[in-house]
Amino acid sequence: MNVKYMELAKEKVPNIPLLINMVSRRVRQLNRGERPLVKPDNMQMSPMNIALKEIAEGKLSAEISFVPVRKTLESNPLSL
Repeated sequence: MNVKYMELAKEKVPNIPLLINMVSRRVRQLNRGERPLVKPDNMQMSPMNIALKEIAEGKLSAEISFVPVRKTLESNPLSL
């Protein structure tokens, strides 16, 4: 793992669990054959380092949306 890219990525995404999820999802995409959004430093650059570089350069971001929880008893009262 490239420590420089890791530190730069942590500056962009300070939430470590979110950063781990972003990197793992992107590594899976790269392993399936998707093209990198940045130019690899060399031909042997690992997918994890490519994902970290993409995040560090601002090519990847995460969007979190919160869905309100519905209360089933209030919305569908049961008649007994």
